[in-house]
Amino acid sequence: MRFEYTGRHVEVSPGIRRHVEDHFKKLDHIFNGDSTLNTHVIIDVEKNRQIGEIIVFWRDHTLTAKDTNADMYMALTRAMAKIEKQALKLKKKIIDRKQNAKPTASVAPAPDGQIEASPRPPRIIPARRYPVKPMTAEEASLRLSDEQDQFLVFRDADTQRLGVIYKRKDGNYGLIEP
Repeated sequence: MRFEYTGRHVEVSPGIRRHVEDHFKKLDHIFNGDSTLNTHVIIDVEKNRQIGEIIVFWRDHTLTAKDTNADMYMALTRAMAKIEKQALKLKKKIIDRKQNAKPTASVAPAPDGQIEASPRPPRIIPARRYPVKPMTAEEASLRLSDEQDQFLVFRDADTQRLGVIYKRKDGNYGLIEP
């Protein structure tokens, strides 16, 4: 682990160096003692504000955190907490990607030369957003008949409750009121 320090309008004291390096020793379990880890610590003083910024270069990724406080040690501690959250999220993402990889047996062709297509589970695809307007069920059915959509979410003008109207296969409309 390599540390670089930059002080803007302030001298980097040995106490600040010790504080940062001690905190990073506590985070060693996340970084797995990676010797290629480079950390750049920038401390800055502007009037009464103490600004601590930490930039970590780890596994082809850059983690950055910046915090402002009246106390430099507190600003650096909070910035390191942000770095810890980012590193845990990144590490979890890397582990999940490796564990969700397809096994070699499923990728390799079958002995008789035919590959079996495994059905994918259905997934949720985000749709567009639109405003939910107050209208009666009759107005909603008229609006739905003019559109290509199969359903319409609306707010009942009388009761102010949400409702869903949908096109049925028989050509009629269905109404769902929770």
